[in-house]
Amino acid sequence: MEEKKFDVKSIIGFVLIFGILVFMMYQNQPSPEELEAQKKAEQEKVAEEKNNRKQNETLVTTSNDYVNTQALDSTQKVALQSKVGSFAYALTLPSSSEKQTVVETDVFELKFNNKGGQLSEVKLKNFVDYDSVPIYLIKDNNSAFNITFGTSDNRTLNTQDFPFEPTVTKSGENTVVSMKLKVSATDFLEFRYELKPNDYMIDFSIKSQGLSGVFNTSQPVSLDWKQKGIRHAKSISYENRYTRLTYMHDDGKVDKLSQTGDDDDTAEAVEWLSYRQFFFSSILVSNDSPFKKADLTSQNLVEDDEIDTLYTKLYTSKLPLAYNGGELNKNLGLYYGPTKADILKEYDKGLDQSIPFGWGIFGWINKIIFIPLFGFLIQYLPHGIAIILMTVLVKIMLSFVQYKQFLSQAKMKILKPELDAVREKYKDNKLKAQQETMAIQSRAGASPLSGCLPGLMQIPVFYALFQFFPTAFDLRQKSFLWADDLSSYDSILELPFSIPFYGSHVSLFPILAAVAIFFYMKMTTGQQVATQPTQEGMPDMGKMMKYMIYFSPLLMLVFFNNYASGLSLYYFISNLISIGIMLVIKNYIIDEDKVLAKIEVNKTKPKKQNKFQKKMAEMMEQAEAQKQAQQRGRKKK
Repeated sequence: MEEKKFDVKSIIGFVLIFGILVFMMYQNQPSPEELEAQKKAEQEKVAEEKNNRKQNETLVTTSNDYVNTQALDSTQKVALQSKVGSFAYALTLPSSSEKQTVVETDVFELKFNNKGGQLSEVKLKNFVDYDSVPIYLIKDNNSAFNITFGTSDNRTLNTQDFPFEPTVTKSGENTVVSMKLKVSATDFLEFRYELKPNDYMIDFSIKSQGLSGVFNTSQPVSLDWKQKGIRHAKSISYENRYTRLTYMHDDGKVDKLSQTGDDDDTAEAVEWLSYRQFFFSSILVSNDSPFKKADLTSQNLVEDDEIDTLYTKLYTSKLPLAYNGGELNKNLGLYYGPTKADILKEYDKGLDQSIPFGWGIFGWINKIIFIPLFGFLIQYLPHGIAIILMTVLVKIMLSFVQYKQFLSQAKMKILKPELDAVREKYKDNKLKAQQETMAIQSRAGASPLSGCLPGLMQIPVFYALFQFFPTAFDLRQKSFLWADDLSSYDSILELPFSIPFYGSHVSLFPILAAVAIFFYMKMTTGQQVATQPTQEGMPDMGKMMKYMIYFSPLLMLVFFNNYASGLSLYYFISNLISIGIMLVIKNYIIDEDKVLAKIEVNKTKPKKQNKFQKKMAEMMEQAEAQKQAQQRGRKKK
């Protein structure tokens, strides 16, 4: 193969061209002055682009604007000033990087979030829940306390977005926590909390100083308070039934939002509002003038008690605040503690009316009789024994009612053959049969109503106790026999499945109460069925009573399976005592022969009719005359 030969001329040409290029580049390079000018032009271009981006940004603050802001450089501080105005000062303070302030009293362990100046945790030291976990009313961001206000430079700001400067001092025995949102060293918005020894009420004030020129007083300022109720009881569905938003407004009127579904309302002149969580409450009180208005909502958070196990209800309140001379100055109270009547009464603001004792006469019976009586008994007796003794006293008090009922039943039983004969005699004339029946009953001093009316007298007591036991704080976590908590259900068996309306456990006290009710109704209602006449065109009361003998115990068995075991214990003991009283009255007090003899004597006496009886007799006679006239008219045709 022939070797390639290098072309010497070509090589020389390439070298010359390369040399010329190097010389030209050297000659055309910029001078030091030109390099400096070029660098400066590039820097100006970058600064201009950055400035354009800043001008195009919307003045909206985010949580990132409040993190470690005291370390910002001057450029960043200017940018922040353009976003939040005078309140940018608060973001430059060293305290803005601190997260929480912790304070403890005899009854509280409190944590204040320096961002927003609000309570971030409220722990009650003297109570635990069903699982021995301390009671928290505020924890894990379940509560928000925020003031929305306008500024003179047309901004709308929220206190929850800003860091407050905390200080903790002593005022005698009281502990004062001051949280200040500053616009300068001397001008600020302050949340002031004053904690007293052994007191669940916190004196809370919202005050501003030197902000009359910062606030936009023509724009409304509002206090927004939101809180989710934390589950504390064994049955969240039962607890949720007694979890409710209650408020006092319009000079002492007390109203409530729904205890079951979602609800909302707008009220005026609101003096206080209570976020009641069964046995514990968070209450906001206006210590000076009432809130002019309140927009309130309650949202049920328990749709499925197998899934929704953390929170019961979400409450929200929007309350307007008023400026005074361009400043804010509102004195409030914050109560975090047990929903216990004697404690709430101490504040003399009607806070105990947030407890559902029952309306009207039922509430009065509880307040005047059962609450003082039970409070007296538990001073000397275990709570279960106190319930039994109170039941005995109530039954003794109502024993005359049972006597009247049994006496009426005995009279109707004795008169039954005579009444049956009358109905048979006038079977073709029902109106005449009713007249004769009423006449016989009147002469004998016997009437079905005389047995019903005494029974109606027991209804107020029955309903009052139905309201008393679920709200009796003193029963909370008090054990008796197999029940470890008389304020909750007594479970003797956990089921591997859930039965609709019944639950996933078996409670024994409702079973015992259902059995006692069955035998009691069998002994009493059975006798009423035997003596109850059936009127034409009227419901068969005898058949209805037969159904009630089985329906009432079944209702007790199912409905009370998740109720307070103290209530089921009361009904069990009450029906046992009723059975005993009935047997004593029937066998040793009421003598049917003597009753019959008395009836015969009454028949011989002239019986004076009262106005009602006369009116009824006249109406029946008129109806009978009209009926006969109609019959004669039909015969003529």
